[in-house]
Amino acid sequence: MTKNRVTLILLIALVASSCSLSKVNKEYRGAIVGNWILNDVTYTGNSGNFKSVLFNDVSDACFEGSQWFFRNSNSTGSYTINPGAECMEGTRNIRWSVYEKGEGASQLQFKFIDEKRNDVSGGYGYRLDIVTLNQQEMTLQTNTTVEGEPITVVYHFTRSL
Repeated sequence: MTKNRVTLILLIALVASSCSLSKVNKEYRGAIVGNWILNDVTYTGNSGNFKSVLFNDVSDACFEGSQWFFRNSNSTGSYTINPGAECMEGTRNIRWSVYEKGEGASQLQFKFIDEKRNDVSGGYGYRLDIVTLNQQEMTLQTNTTVEGEPITVVYHFTRSL
């Protein structure tokens, strides 16, 4: 009986350790949790003025000043678009995580969910490279193309109290 008990404990420990997050992932998650303000969206790598629809939702101008919340306990959160002339205001619910790309690079990934935490995007989501992340600021970016030319969309956040 004792041998079976020891085997069971070792099996449980093995399963628990294989499901745990890496140290880097835990650090990023801990730093992301909380309230953030998306101060501005900028573009690098190409010249000109850009206006874009972000996350298949609203224009980049509507995201400036938006409130973001990341909950750790169940990996859910939301962002709220403020009222504006061309902005569809309101709160969008998300499920988020940190994805480790390898070679020390990590990304914030999220997808849209409803109030009952069900996926509403057919499994489709977004990944943003984590450029800067500390207790006061977060900078994320994603690479895309405009008329065949590469461009980087940069998101500048500050911690909200």
